[in-house]
Amino acid sequence: MKSLSGVALALLVPVAAEAGPTVYRCPGPPVLYTDSLTPQEAKEKNCRTVEGAPVTVMQMPKPKPVASSNPAPRGGGETPRIDPGEQKARDNEARRILENELRTEEERLSMLQKEYNNGEPERRGDERNYQKYLDRVATLKAAIARKEADIAAIKREISKLPQ
Repeated sequence: MKSLSGVALALLVPVAAEAGPTVYRCPGPPVLYTDSLTPQEAKEKNCRTVEGAPVTVMQMPKPKPVASSNPAPRGGGETPRIDPGEQKARDNEARRILENELRTEEERLSMLQKEYNNGEPERRGDERNYQKYLDRVATLKAAIARKEADIAAIKREISKLPQ
């Protein structure tokens, strides 16, 4: 009987060796599955061995590089990807759109300033409660500040475009 158990033990040892390294499941967000820890490190990190369940390792695909809209010429004498004439047309179109948007925002700002009337807008019929009037004044003031910031941002974008 002893010799039979010795043979069985001798057969099991190579199978365990073929199974590969010990895989540990370490707690914490995110849960970590690893086979690169020593038993001592695993014990220190409160990791447990994963036994009896197959472990599948999946590699994430590498992200593709993002191409910029106007790449610099590459070494070796290659030409840029975008034709300079086409880029100029794009820049002109962007400038036209931004200038139209700037005009629209400036018109809206002037309308808000006219309604604001230097902090004393006319009271409406639905503003019998003085607090309601004050709330509208504060809303108008905030809207004017927002429009001024929007106009400044549009002007910055226009200034970034080539002449």
